[in-house]
Amino acid sequence: MTTEARENRTAWVLAGGGSLGAVEVGMMRALVASGQRPDFLVGASVGAINAVYFAGDPTLDGLDRLVKVWTGLRRSDVFPLSPVSGMLAMLGRRPNLLRSNALQRLLSRELPLTRLEESVIPCSVVATDVLGGGEVRLDRGDAVQALLASTAIPGFFPPVEIDGRLLMDGGVANNTPISTAVGLGLQRVIVLPTGVACVQRTAPQSAMAMVLHAFSYLISRHLVRDIERFADIVEVVVVPPLCPLVVSPYDFSQPASLIARASELTEHWIQGGGMSQPDVPMALTPHSH
Repeated sequence: MTTEARENRTAWVLAGGGSLGAVEVGMMRALVASGQRPDFLVGASVGAINAVYFAGDPTLDGLDRLVKVWTGLRRSDVFPLSPVSGMLAMLGRRPNLLRSNALQRLLSRELPLTRLEESVIPCSVVATDVLGGGEVRLDRGDAVQALLASTAIPGFFPPVEIDGRLLMDGGVANNTPISTAVGLGLQRVIVLPTGVACVQRTAPQSAMAMVLHAFSYLISRHLVRDIERFADIVEVVVVPPLCPLVVSPYDFSQPASLIARASELTEHWIQGGGMSQPDVPMALTPHSH
């Protein structure tokens, strides 16, 4: 896998971001429609789900099916609230507030592959070692288990044991894993960020919403630093995220709108020569409206 990746030129790197992962689907539709195709895919958290799905069926038809998955999602398909689980977690009887059964069923039903090595385009999933805190790159094995590990938000979802290691959300170690692509020898990196809800007027009202909101800011700050860090080593191109954006990463009620807006914005960006402009999108930097 590593040798093959080094021979390829372009990687798509997909960030985490909860429900804002729908934005990446719109970006991918516009990129593929314009003739773009990655040689390698890397994703963390919800970006890993999108990356693995596309890697298994890297076509416009495949993306249309992914759109249907996203537009059929309910919050309970990802974050199934349970008073019993929450109480057990608060009493110290369980290390997580939520169970991952619903997401596991969704992934098992919808993914176009069962093992990561079956992907049409080579793909890596990023997770985090619970005990050591280091980044763990998964490119072989059960796809559902790899994705459950990469999306296991600490404290909310249970960690996943793979090859004797307990793994949690990839966003803890590397939420927009440009460094992973660079380490594999890729010469060009196209980053698909989920963005931030930059026009929210009230603070998130639940613990999960607040965690995801905070994560989205951490992702953006880390991404800007990584772009500056690797700009002299590889070509880094960042697809602009939606801005202004009011949708919270905990809000699963608007995937169709997010996909449509992101697809249109990305299409205009490509037509305007965006693929040859390595600038950091303003939407990723601190700003106000």
